[in-house]
This record gives sequence, C-alpha cells and structure tokens, in this order.
Amino acid sequence: MNAAAFLTSLQDATQQLRATAQAELEPLELTLLNYKPSPTAWSILECLEHLNRYSRYYNPQLAKALTRPAAPARAQETGYSWLGRKSVAMMRPENTKKQTTFKHMNPSGSRLGREVVSEFLAHQTQLLDLLAQAQQADLNRKAIPVEFFRLLKLRLGEALEFVVVHQQRHLQQALRVKAGLQVALSC
Repeated sequence: MNAAAFLTSLQDATQQLRATAQAELEPLELTLLNYKPSPTAWSILECLEHLNRYSRYYNPQLAKALTRPAAPARAQETGYSWLGRKSVAMMRPENTKKQTTFKHMNPSGSRLGREVVSEFLAHQTQLLDLLAQAQQADLNRKAIPVEFFRLLKLRLGEALEFVVVHQQRHLQQALRVKAGLQVALSC
C-alpha cells in the first residue's frame, strides 16, 4: 500500500478509536468503568490504562523519529520487516489468540480513576498529530526501538500500525466488558 493511503487508513482508525471511547466509555460511571467480569479479567479502565502505558513509551519514540529529516512519504510503498509483520499480526483485533503482557504493562489491580479515559483520549489526539507529521517521513526507516527489547527496531510505518492495531484490540476488549456489564445489570 502506498504511504499516503496507509497513513490515511491509520488516521481514520485513530479517529474512530477516539470517537468510540468518547461515546461509549467516557460517559460511564466510575464503578462501571472499574467493573471486572471475572477476577482475572481486565476492567474497562485497565484496558485503557494498558494502552496508556504503551502510548507513554511509543508516542515519544515516534515523535523523536519524526523530527529527523526524510524524503516525503507520498510515493513510497510501505514495507514490513519480519519483526514488524509478526508484531502487527499478533495485535490485530481479529487475531483471537490471547497474548500475555509484560508485568510492567499489566494494570491489573491498579487503582484507576476517570483520568485514565482522559489520558487515553489525549494520546489519540497526539497520535493523530504524529500521523499528520508522518506524511513527510520515510515510513520504511528503522527508527523505533521495541518497548520490551530496545535493541530491536521497528520501521516507522510498522510502529505506527502496531500502535493503532494494539489500541483497536484493547478497545474492543473494553467494549466486550461493557457489553457484559449490560448483561450482568439486566439479570
């Protein structure tokens, strides 16, 4: 896919993530946001806090990579390394295989408040800004250290897609918790 179309699809997905969180999750009461369907499952706020923890790492890394001058992205085809293809595929929402997260990225048992939703929405706005900046970047340049093993690097385009699909995956998880909550309340 050419870089312009690739970035447009990521921008559209990010705008949808933000709109969904604002419409479906932000209005909920704190007790509902903290509802856990089971002792080992994440609440809505835990899903969002997990994403916030990743955004706290990846957004600054993306911003740093985008400050480096590069050729315009318009004519490029977005490429993938083996690591990038595997990382994106693992996080796609349609991949139903359960993934385990690293301990420092696992928010289970954290005391969370409404600020988690606000921070998530702020990260989406920041990501949209980064995607706009990426229009002038080389998306195929290896520039983003992988969070759990920083010697490995993702290409800029791979990292942007990884962030977006990871967010889609966990926002869908949060929406499933909300749907289960509605069923639990109606019983």
